[in-house]
Amino acid sequence: MRTPTVLIIDDEKNLVSSLMFSLEEEGMTVFAAYDGKSGLTEIEKRTPDVVLLDLKLPDQSGFEVLDQVQALPAPPITIMISAHGDTRAAVEAVKKGAQDYITKPFDLDELILLIQRNHKHRQLTEEVAYRREREADVHGLVGHSSAMRKLLDQVERIGKSSARTVLLQGPSGSGKTLIAKALHATKDRAAPFVSVNCASLPENLLEAELFGAEKGAYTGADKRRTGLVELANGGTLFLDEIGELPLPLQAKLLTFLETHRFRAVGGQKEIEADLRVIAASNRDLQTEAQTGAFREDLFYRLNVMPLTIPSLAERRDDIPMLASNFATGLAAQEGCRPINLSSETLTTLCNYDWPGNIRELRNTIERLTILHAGESINVDQLPPEITKSAPQ
Repeated sequence: MRTPTVLIIDDEKNLVSSLMFSLEEEGMTVFAAYDGKSGLTEIEKRTPDVVLLDLKLPDQSGFEVLDQVQALPAPPITIMISAHGDTRAAVEAVKKGAQDYITKPFDLDELILLIQRNHKHRQLTEEVAYRREREADVHGLVGHSSAMRKLLDQVERIGKSSARTVLLQGPSGSGKTLIAKALHATKDRAAPFVSVNCASLPENLLEAELFGAEKGAYTGADKRRTGLVELANGGTLFLDEIGELPLPLQAKLLTFLETHRFRAVGGQKEIEADLRVIAASNRDLQTEAQTGAFREDLFYRLNVMPLTIPSLAERRDDIPMLASNFATGLAAQEGCRPINLSSETLTTLCNYDWPGNIRELRNTIERLTILHAGESINVDQLPPEITKSAPQ
C-alpha cells in the first residue's frame, strides 16, 4: 500500500519543520502551509491524501478551512490538531467531516499511526467503492448518454435472448470486445467465452485455429488440436475483425452457423457445438457483401441481431464519467493517487473528436496518470492533438 502525501496547515513553523522531517523519514511526501488561504491553495495544487489542520490559524479558523475542504468534490483525509483544552472543539470538527483529531503536545509515533490508519482505511474504502461501482455498471459498460442507454438496453435484451448470432459494427476502439463480453455475461457469465482476432492470424492457420485439426493434418501437426469453436461449446465465440476472414473459410463458418456441426482439418467425423457466435467488424460488411468482398449469405446469417456501437464523438456526455472511471482504475493499477481533471480540462476533452474512440481516451488518461500522478490536470498538460481542438 503506497505511502500518503501529507499537507500540514499550521502557523507554528518549528512544529511544522519537525513534523515534516519525521513524516518524510517514514517515506511520506510532505508539504506545508502556514495559514488557511495558502493551505487551501496547496490542497487544490497538490491534492494531498491527508491534511493536518490546526484549529487556530492567523487568517481564519480551522473550522472555516474544514468547511471549504469538505466542499471539494474529493476532500482529503483531514486530521485536526488542537491545543490542550480544545478537545471539545476537535470533536466538533470530526462531526463536521474531519476524520480524526490529535491534541498538542502529541507523540510523533501516535500521529504517524493515526495518519497511516486513516490513509489505509480510505484506500480500502475507495477500492471497495470502485469495485462496487464497476459491478453496478452493466458488466463494466459506462455511460449515461442517450446513445449509451439505448445500447445498454439492447445488450440486456439480446444477451438474455436465445439469439445464436450477433453482429457488432462500430469504429476501432469503440468497445466492441467489451460489448461482446457483456452480451456473454448477461446470458451465462460462468460459461466459456472464447475470443479470436481474425486479422491477427495467418490465413493458413485460421481454419485450424477455429475448427481444430487432426494429428497429421498438416506439417507440424504432431497431435490433435482442439479448435476455438469446440472450446467455446456451451458459451460464446467472439470473432473480432470478421471482415478479415478469407472467403473459403467464410463458407465453412456459414455451414457451421446453419448446422451447428463442423469437421476439424483432416477430420472425417462431424462434431456438434452449441454456442453463440458474436462477430465484430469496423468495416461496413453490408457494402462489402454487395461488392463481393464478404459473402452476402454469411452477412445476412450474422446480421440477425445487429448492434451498432456509437463512436465516442457520438456520446460526448459520457466522456467525464469515462475519464473519471479510467483515472480511478489506472491509479489503483499503478499504485498512485488518481489525477484530478479540472472543469476546463474536461471541457477540452469533451470538445475533442477522439478518432481512436474509447481506446484513445483510456491511453490519454493512462499517460497522464503515469506522468502526473495525483496532480490536478490543466489543459496545457494534455497532448497537443487534443488541445488543438479547444476553442480559442
